[in-house]
Amino acid sequence: MLGFLQRPVVVTADINLNVVALTAVGLLSRLWRLSYPRAVVFDEVYYGQYISFYMKRIFFLDGSGPPLGHMLLALGGYLGGFDGNFLWNRIGAEYSSNVPVWSLRLLPALAGALSVPMAYQIVWELRFSHCAAMGAALLVLIENALITQARLMLLESVLIFFNLLAVLSYLKLCNSQKHGPFSLSWWFWLTLTGVACSCAVGIKYMGVFTYLLVLGVAAVHAWHLIGDRTLSNVCVLCHLLARAVALLVIPVIMYLLFFYVHLVLLCRSGPHDQIMSSAFQASLEGGLARITQGQPLEVAYGSQVTLRNVFGKPVPCWLHSHQNTYPMIYENGRGSSHQQQVTCYPFKDVNNWWIVKDPGRHQLVVNSPPRPVRHGDIVQLVHGMTTRLLNTHDVAAPLSPHSQEVSCYIDYNISMPAQNLWRLDIVNRESSTEVWKTILSEVRFVHVNTSAILKLSGAHLPDWGFRQLEVVGEKLSPGYHESMVWNVEEHRYGRSQEQKERELELHSPTQMDLSRNLSFMARFSELQWRMLTVRSDDSEHKYSSTPLDWVTLDTNIAYWLHPTTSAQIHLLGNIVIWVSASLATVVYALLLCWYLLRRRRSICDLPEDSWLRWVLAGALCAGGWAVNYLPFFLMEKTLFLYHYLPALTFQILLLPVVLQHISDHLCRSQLQRSLLSALVVAWYSCACHVFNTLRPLTYGDKSLSPGELRALRWKESWDILIRKHQ
Repeated sequence: MLGFLQRPVVVTADINLNVVALTAVGLLSRLWRLSYPRAVVFDEVYYGQYISFYMKRIFFLDGSGPPLGHMLLALGGYLGGFDGNFLWNRIGAEYSSNVPVWSLRLLPALAGALSVPMAYQIVWELRFSHCAAMGAALLVLIENALITQARLMLLESVLIFFNLLAVLSYLKLCNSQKHGPFSLSWWFWLTLTGVACSCAVGIKYMGVFTYLLVLGVAAVHAWHLIGDRTLSNVCVLCHLLARAVALLVIPVIMYLLFFYVHLVLLCRSGPHDQIMSSAFQASLEGGLARITQGQPLEVAYGSQVTLRNVFGKPVPCWLHSHQNTYPMIYENGRGSSHQQQVTCYPFKDVNNWWIVKDPGRHQLVVNSPPRPVRHGDIVQLVHGMTTRLLNTHDVAAPLSPHSQEVSCYIDYNISMPAQNLWRLDIVNRESSTEVWKTILSEVRFVHVNTSAILKLSGAHLPDWGFRQLEVVGEKLSPGYHESMVWNVEEHRYGRSQEQKERELELHSPTQMDLSRNLSFMARFSELQWRMLTVRSDDSEHKYSSTPLDWVTLDTNIAYWLHPTTSAQIHLLGNIVIWVSASLATVVYALLLCWYLLRRRRSICDLPEDSWLRWVLAGALCAGGWAVNYLPFFLMEKTLFLYHYLPALTFQILLLPVVLQHISDHLCRSQLQRSLLSALVVAWYSCACHVFNTLRPLTYGDKSLSPGELRALRWKESWDILIRKHQ
């Protein structure tokens, strides 16, 4: 029974020394002197701020992408013992001693290093030769722009890693399908494909392009599986369900998990709070949560409230009034009601307080027990500091003449009666008798007399309105816009009937204790929406470029300049590799069209296995380049050269594929193959020479003389030479 103990346990493993060697040189090229320069380099100034927020657990909002990439960078800081105390305010600033530069840059460097053997594996899994696979890996190894981007606290190398991992995992899955479907390795590669796709999307929204590419290829393969009559119906169904779970369900769960961890970590109030809703802000420690802690949940008649506009644009603001009145005559000659101004004010102020009044009673205090306000109730809103009632009438608003003016009513003893009744409409109600709740309820105020809705127009009033935001009465229309929706942010039960006592009460903090939490899905939905809709800075940048500039490498970015020497780091690609990869893409497209036309005439130039391999390689490599490049032509945001690097990586993988195809199927004689091999060796030598020439600008570890700098500006010198001969 214990006979197995009499024999030694032997484990055998196949080790590809090519992969080991490529991993070693990849690590060397990306990790060598990683902490140099010990200064903030280009976009490290932005990512560093987010890392500090993670270290201090302070909430922030970044519209550039989901949080996984930021969390991975922060993980490097955490492992290095970073406390978050550094002022990220200037590119080129020297890092203080408490900043673990090596740790912060480690994960992007590792991702860049592992992309080298992964390029080898992808070409090999496509069933091309070891020589072609080695060529792809070496091209990724010596591409200067990929090295530069991987050695800094940036996310492109991490995105490229997960893009390649998704493609490699799917290819492993396809090859496992032929030998052992539903085996342990088959399930592993299928699951890893979904995880890698979700991680790519979690790093940057650009990752969705590769995810859609993998989904498209998987859908085509699934379609072929459905038509395979050798498989039973149950087997086909199992295949489809497995792919649906791994490639659709798992990525969604992973994506939600990224945000869950993000929100758990960032539990404290920070500088980006104000763009979020009151409910979201109240869920964070400090900030609004400190102010609103202990507020009554249900709004009652006599409640003192501040009303925040849900839209939050152009800036978050609160319904506000003050003693000043609208001018009798505006600058354009139109007249006004000369009533007390009502605006939306973007700062906390005692004049933001309003009292919810029952029109049938004169008292401005809460009864015992409190009488809650419900959906559909008629209310009056009394300005706390001036005791005048919110009013609107058939007078044009100052800046929006098609809307009604909103004011606090002053009785001038003229033929302009007060019209101050408002119907409460709870937009997110669950029933027709919903109670108006603090922070949670989103409400509209519908004017009883004119059916106008209280709305933030977003226009800034002139100096007579102190540049505050205009509030108008918008005629009732189907549907609603967030600018018409308000929520109670601060709330207390009014206890004082006398005005002087009430003013003191409005200045005092609340006393009751009642806590409430926002669910994860509610926080996730709001945060995701804000990330997708927040306006980024689209101003022109010194180093911004267009997608056409990337293909020709007609641009670069000066990342860092040494303050005393001429050492510098530039994001500059290897021109030999970039041009060759573009030519390979053109050659592939032409050959594919030629083969398709010939096959339409029933002429098959390639064996079926070679044809399927050729098509799959093009779908993943040329397709990967297209889906990661062409969408940028439709984007209006500021673009930089580094946006092209994911597309370039796929293009590089296509280059040795095309070369091997030419050698195997288009070269008719051994002499032609030998000549092609000699040209490839010479071409690769040129690529290595360009890499070595640009190495000082890639690593920034060498001071360059003025002559050396001029020699590296080959594009400028070439343009000058052309102009001289014209």
